[in-house]
Amino acid sequence: MEILSGKQKRYLRAQGNQLPAVFSIGKNGLSKVWLGEVLDALRVRELIKISLQQNSSSDIDDAINFIQKNSQITVAQKIGHTLLLYLPATNPDYQKISLEVNELAN
Repeated sequence: MEILSGKQKRYLRAQGNQLPAVFSIGKNGLSKVWLGEVLDALRVRELIKISLQQNSSSDIDDAINFIQKNSQITVAQKIGHTLLLYLPATNPDYQKISLEVNELAN
């Protein structure tokens, strides 16, 4: 998990403002398979939204703990039942957001 400055988090929140939720947490809850799919999406997109459905057996704090405990994903924002997740891409072809985030660190 990467430690982000306030300026970097603001940038990520601004970028994530118009994004639709790509994944949701439903009645099946959280699993390693679900997390693997989220990681695959983040390797290409770097920034995604996840929503927690009403019928979910987990709450939003359980989801944050599970994600942070089992991966290097950074939770950039939590609003209600929605999480904004960030993971810098390792492939240079997909590094768009992470380049901007790194510039803001300087």
